[in-house]
Amino acid sequence: MLIGYMRVSKADGSQATDLQQDALIAAGVDPAHLYEDQASGKLEDRHGLANCLKALRPGDTLVVWKLDRLGRDLRHLINTVHELTGRGIGLKVLTGHGAAVDTTTAAGKLVFGIFAALAEFERELIAERTLAGLASARARGRKGGRPFKMTPAKLRLAMAAMGQPETVVGDLCHELDITRQTLYRHISPKGELRPDGLKLLNRT
Repeated sequence: MLIGYMRVSKADGSQATDLQQDALIAAGVDPAHLYEDQASGKLEDRHGLANCLKALRPGDTLVVWKLDRLGRDLRHLINTVHELTGRGIGLKVLTGHGAAVDTTTAAGKLVFGIFAALAEFERELIAERTLAGLASARARGRKGGRPFKMTPAKLRLAMAAMGQPETVVGDLCHELDITRQTLYRHISPKGELRPDGLKLLNRT
């Protein structure tokens, strides 16, 4: 079965899915099996896409007008297609730069494999440039990386708060602007210092 997905970026009526709908129906998609969103392609949490992916079954093919209708983020696209492939579902792109992608054919799989390889290559280049930049900064006496979210002052407040039975961890993390992961990396649920917490206090 062919399942179609359409998307426009704006929900104010200035954009319509008519062109996409006509192309998908012409490609053999039943109008009853069309799903759509009015949301940015950068958003991974899209109601229409979620329902579309749930409706797909092994042997089905997801059809989109252009590859960017599925998403603008290459990582998200590749992860989505890998997930579909693992479920025995194909992807077919009708037009645009991704028109050669049809994972139900050997040639289409090869094209998408090239896309995935380029994405991996791009990630490796970014990682190499980041490491090179950090090494260069260290050589000049500067420290790189993100600033620490946890500070000695926040840590002491967290230690005191975690010792109180009425403390709600979620509220504490919100007040301190830190994640639960950061909190528990520095102190235990009882407010006792962990190795990262000791290191932080020892730096002051």
